[in-house]
Amino acid sequence: MTDRPLQPLLHDLVSVVRAPTSALSDPAGQIRPAGVQGVFHADNRVLSRAELRVDGREPEPVAAAPDGPHAVRFVSLARWLGDPSPDPTVRIERLRRLTTRGLDEEIHLVSTATGPVRATVTLDLDCDLAPIETVKSGSPAPPASPPTSRPDGYRWAAHGTTVTATADPATGPGTGTDPAEPARPGSTARLAWPVDLPPGGRTVLRWRLLVDDPKAVVTAPPAGSTWSVPEVTADDRRLTRLVRRSMDDLTGLRLADATAPHEVFLAAGVPWFLTLFGRDSLWAARMLLPTGTALAGSTLRVLAARQGRRTDPHTGEAPGKILHELRRHEFTLPADRLSLPPAYYGTVDATLLWIVLLHEAWRWGLPEAEVSALLPHLQAALGWLADHADPDGDGFVEYLDTSGRGLSNQGWKDSGDAVRFRDGRLAAAPIALAEVQGYAYQAAMCGADLLDAFDRPDGQRWRDHAGALARRFRDRFWVDGRYGPQPALALDRDKRPVDSLTSNIGHLLGTGLLSAAESAQVAELLTTDAMAGGFGLRTMSAEDAGFSPLSYHCGSIWSHDTAIVLAGLAREGFHRAAATLAEGLLTAAEAFDYRLPELYGGDDRAALGRPVPYPAACRPQAWSAAAGVALLHAAVGLDPDVPAGRVGLRPLAGPVLGAVSAGGLRVAGAPVDVAVDRAGRVTLTGLPAGLRVEPTGAPWPTGARVAPAGTAWPVAPRGSVEQGVQADGEPGTLAH
Repeated sequence: MTDRPLQPLLHDLVSVVRAPTSALSDPAGQIRPAGVQGVFHADNRVLSRAELRVDGREPEPVAAAPDGPHAVRFVSLARWLGDPSPDPTVRIERLRRLTTRGLDEEIHLVSTATGPVRATVTLDLDCDLAPIETVKSGSPAPPASPPTSRPDGYRWAAHGTTVTATADPATGPGTGTDPAEPARPGSTARLAWPVDLPPGGRTVLRWRLLVDDPKAVVTAPPAGSTWSVPEVTADDRRLTRLVRRSMDDLTGLRLADATAPHEVFLAAGVPWFLTLFGRDSLWAARMLLPTGTALAGSTLRVLAARQGRRTDPHTGEAPGKILHELRRHEFTLPADRLSLPPAYYGTVDATLLWIVLLHEAWRWGLPEAEVSALLPHLQAALGWLADHADPDGDGFVEYLDTSGRGLSNQGWKDSGDAVRFRDGRLAAAPIALAEVQGYAYQAAMCGADLLDAFDRPDGQRWRDHAGALARRFRDRFWVDGRYGPQPALALDRDKRPVDSLTSNIGHLLGTGLLSAAESAQVAELLTTDAMAGGFGLRTMSAEDAGFSPLSYHCGSIWSHDTAIVLAGLAREGFHRAAATLAEGLLTAAEAFDYRLPELYGGDDRAALGRPVPYPAACRPQAWSAAAGVALLHAAVGLDPDVPAGRVGLRPLAGPVLGAVSAGGLRVAGAPVDVAVDRAGRVTLTGLPAGLRVEPTGAPWPTGARVAPAGTAWPVAPRGSVEQGVQADGEPGTLAH
């Protein structure tokens, strides 16, 4: 068998991020020259080794834990030092703090020994400046040029990037005094510190990594917060822990475009996607709308600034189209026959999601001046939908890579084998995905609302467009499945329905494309054991031939996908179905220390009793972390429409999920608090004047109490609403 490069695994690595810098190490804190371990800045690995030894021996690891949003602490032991007793008496802690241009690390040596402890601590460093795509492909990276010695450390330089490692105390480059220390490769640098601890003594050694990278296309964001941090209490404490960890991870993923460093967006994920990704950044910003509109506004502007202006088959650019991803140079994976230009537009859904985010942000209170400034970009995006989204003229939005070097699939499931028939056959492009038709319907309706509200023409044209699309979808996409009628995953090149049962159809909920009965049938399909028998929502039914629990898109479970579908179910009143997915997501969060990964295995719950990691999944990832906020949002059910002067309430919490309260959410820029008790009664405080509360969805029980701004209820000192909520609003099933 011929050896081939394999993408490195990272599920058992410890990652920490402060974008555009990230670090991945083994559980001991060691960064070894293997796989994807290293310190990365933007798209380059700026440190490929950082191995700590004490007298030439590696300490024995015992624990690792986060220390705030940008730091991690590793605890290990040096049992060969100190007292000759069963209990360890020399402990080593590495506190690694990331900066936007590198890292600072403290090495604490603590002795409880009764006698003095003497040792030499060394740190071996390497730098290969490997591009991220080389690391991802599993190909070996040539070492960088040998470092230049400095009085306090070392310096590497190549391709315009400079990396400096310095020691404190400034002992100078280490030579190593212990003959037991291993030999170093010619390019390896060594920092060394002699340590002399008195009985019960301690000391702190420090070193720093600093990166100068003027060619990076992304940069550190401005200081300060881009969103509020909710104060959450819940009967299910897993929700509280998930939101807390998620907000820390999202803080680490804040990033800015180097051409507009004042505009913040969320990088897609560590390590492969620490840059601007249209779809990922848009979904993450949308999920975070309950914490404020600032992130949505800046994300919309960053992507609008790079909106397509011309037709280019190589880059996938078209007039009005929204970018897929941004890199410093061409992103090439030869094994996948993939070669993406630095600014790549190969996405079928980002433009539609951009329109929907603009509309949703407007509803949450994005200032009218900011919305108005983006209207020319809205009209350009609608122009793409009208003129470029349907190349064969069949009335559906579809994609086809004509370059031969781009992504063959351009929806969110973008792996080459993602679109399969029930019998496992691959579908041929051009492909019209089910969820993309839902996004297109929603984008047309959202665009119409915005055009009308700001006195722009063509609102009715886009409502007519949406209505015609809904009729075509109903006629062409619905097929007979194992559990009755179902929307197909897609239409293939020959307009045949791709009849596999997948999570894609869950994205149709809440778009308006489906009737109430059709939505009820989709909810039933998504909660069968074949789809929901794991810890969340499987991407493909376990009964389809293409299913594999560790397939990237054909059987695994994605955190954001589960959260999006859960939110759609809750929004449309399918509380039991939503609660099933919520329980799976919370159980997975607990298993992954509340840092939800990009994806994990779709195995049955009974198989191991916990989710199986997908070994190459990103952690943290923006839309996975934002899934925690999406779950909180569904729990409290806040649904504002600031331009219309109303706020809806339809919580998933209450009899289904237990009591949940969230303080410090934002509506129209004002802090609001929402509390749902175990009976489903809602208390809303802090709502700005001029907004009225209206129940949404299915009929609500009577007995709501609404107070004008300034009225003091016993538990609601500023404008208050208490609303009773029915336990479940399940509509009937589809007769199709």
